[in-house]
Amino acid sequence: MRIAQISPLWERVPPFRYGGTELIVQLLTDELVRRGHDVTLFASGDSITKAKLRSVHDHALRRDPSIKEPGLYEQMMLAEVYQHADHFDIIHSHIGAIALPYCGFVKTSTVHTIHGIFTPDNEKMYQRFAWQPFISISEAQREPRLGLNYIHTVYNGIDLTAYPFHPEPAQPTYLAFVGRISPEKGPIEAIKIARAAGLPLKMAGKIDSVDRDYYHQQVEPLIDGEQIQYLGEVSHEEKVKLLAGAIVTLFSINWREPFGLVMIESMATGTPVIGMALGSVPEVIAHGKTGLVCHSLEEMIEAIPDAIKLSRKTCHDYVVSRFSVESMTDEYERAYKMVLR
Repeated sequence: MRIAQISPLWERVPPFRYGGTELIVQLLTDELVRRGHDVTLFASGDSITKAKLRSVHDHALRRDPSIKEPGLYEQMMLAEVYQHADHFDIIHSHIGAIALPYCGFVKTSTVHTIHGIFTPDNEKMYQRFAWQPFISISEAQREPRLGLNYIHTVYNGIDLTAYPFHPEPAQPTYLAFVGRISPEKGPIEAIKIARAAGLPLKMAGKIDSVDRDYYHQQVEPLIDGEQIQYLGEVSHEEKVKLLAGAIVTLFSINWREPFGLVMIESMATGTPVIGMALGSVPEVIAHGKTGLVCHSLEEMIEAIPDAIKLSRKTCHDYVVSRFSVESMTDEYERAYKMVLR
């Protein structure tokens, strides 16, 4: 097939450090090329891909302080895609509601993977174009009240070669937290859990501009550099080392997580995950086998001794069987064929 992949411009493909959607776009795009498809990736100009790359700006917008109106660059990219829509058999958008109005002007079908959450604003756009084909990244992400034309659910996958299995955690032992330092991701809750359990906590993740006050006012005062350590925005290799060395990864979210890539990244290395039962968490963690799904901070604290006893090999094998890049691509190919029929 001739396939166009549309990625967010805010981060490059693959992400420089943190960026779940862009990582999925990179893995899917390169695997589709490996399978013989003719793929064009529309993304930032510093992206690295096996596909043909088309861009309207030479750097990821997040890394260019001169950009004042990022939305204009998204519109330029979409104009480029849809002016050449007849060059493709199918267009795959990963950028959310902004692409929806363009799709009705061309004969080539667009399938939309919804990577984020619904908001009062974007819901209006989704409902207006509810007839277009949508893919969810978990069953929990769906909003039946919106009446969207969901054709499939495709779980995110990872390149397992990039997450070596570690049969034993590092010494001395510690808990891990990886994610944006933002209220919805629950860094303060992770700190509370670690303190209550009397265990060290190593934290890593980027701080977006909208969360800087939250970090400086509420999170930073809790970081002592000894029991509670914040490592900043780490590289992929540093993230894998952090997750693999932990006895448990804490997924102490405060929102309906659409998927939660860090859960499968952690389990792939062998480290079990304790997660709050919100959004996709019960779908991603095999409760009692690869981690524990909890309903309160108290439950998460009490779950640590049981989670430590779980088989790290079982955690790894579970991801291999369910969340590989190959199985993800299989499901996307199936979705493309549904749309083309």
